[in-house]
Amino acid sequence: MADSGEEKKRVVVIGGGVAGSLIAKSLQDEANVSLIDMKEYFEMPWAALRSMCDPSFAKRAIFSHSEYLPRANVITSAAADITDTEVVTIKGDRVPYDFAVIATGHSDNGAYTKDEKLTEFQTDHEKIKSANSILIIGGGQTGVELAAEIAVDYPDKKLTIVHRGSMLLEFIGERASNKVVHWLKSRNVEIILGQSVDVNTAKDGVYKTSGGETIDAECHFICIGKPIGSAWLKETALKGSLDIHGRLMVDSSLKVKGHNNIFGIGDITDIPELKLGYLAQRHAVIAAKNIRLLMKNENDNNLNVYKPALPLSLIALGKREAVAQFYCLSCIGRLPGMIKSGDLFVGKTRRQLGLLPELS
Repeated sequence: MADSGEEKKRVVVIGGGVAGSLIAKSLQDEANVSLIDMKEYFEMPWAALRSMCDPSFAKRAIFSHSEYLPRANVITSAAADITDTEVVTIKGDRVPYDFAVIATGHSDNGAYTKDEKLTEFQTDHEKIKSANSILIIGGGQTGVELAAEIAVDYPDKKLTIVHRGSMLLEFIGERASNKVVHWLKSRNVEIILGQSVDVNTAKDGVYKTSGGETIDAECHFICIGKPIGSAWLKETALKGSLDIHGRLMVDSSLKVKGHNNIFGIGDITDIPELKLGYLAQRHAVIAAKNIRLLMKNENDNNLNVYKPALPLSLIALGKREAVAQFYCLSCIGRLPGMIKSGDLFVGKTRRQLGLLPELS
């Protein structure tokens, strides 16, 4: 805590996702924190697919930034520019900082208010509920977890996954991927690999794949990766800190390379590890510790070091089962499901942000 006679340092966090929300919450009592986010709410992205099948689940997984940031300034706008001294928003706000944290993750052009997002989940739920056949485009974690949620809740529906890659869930390894394929096929899910679908050419519920196959589906969901949320940085003071993929280059203390008072955390960084929520939270914890040290002594060179995580992956398969991959070891079923699938870490994440795990 800063001494009562000292003016608090100004910390501006850009991006209110998994990493940005946690670091803003962590520092709000020790600094004058401003959170800049285009949405007025925080969302747990790993709970979104469950919320599409069960909209009531979203009520705990989505909440306004102001609920966990009572002592911070929340600015609902996208960032447009960052200089060495201030952040400028699209709405024209000029927010000066002593320390800045870039946590804009991946681009998302979805709902901007909590009510809009809850309505979106309700609409998706009605779409799923009323359709007898559903096409899912994309076989990464999002596509697989959505297919699993639907297959468990609505076992009579015909599901088809079309994936451009040669295997589902490329990041977890072939053995674990094959276990997931077997799990899905045993639940009436058809899987088409090595092909893509242009939904704009669909007619009367008939979709054509790039390989010439036809798929009958009453609705579809696109589950492919979102672009990195760094486009806004390309004409700013940080344009030289982006790598060729558009990721923000950070050092071992999570400072943006070439800048002593700007940090990068979460999916936007070039850290060589999987882009997962719990790792973004680890970034936030380390960066918050280092900002505290620098607030006391701006020349402190004894900062905490972030070490890229061991390759652990957990993919939920409905409410009870999951697949886990750790190095070359994998298992599927109820045991890994006990770790993640029941509550999807919603209660834990709420507690991390200072909220009660359950709604009162």
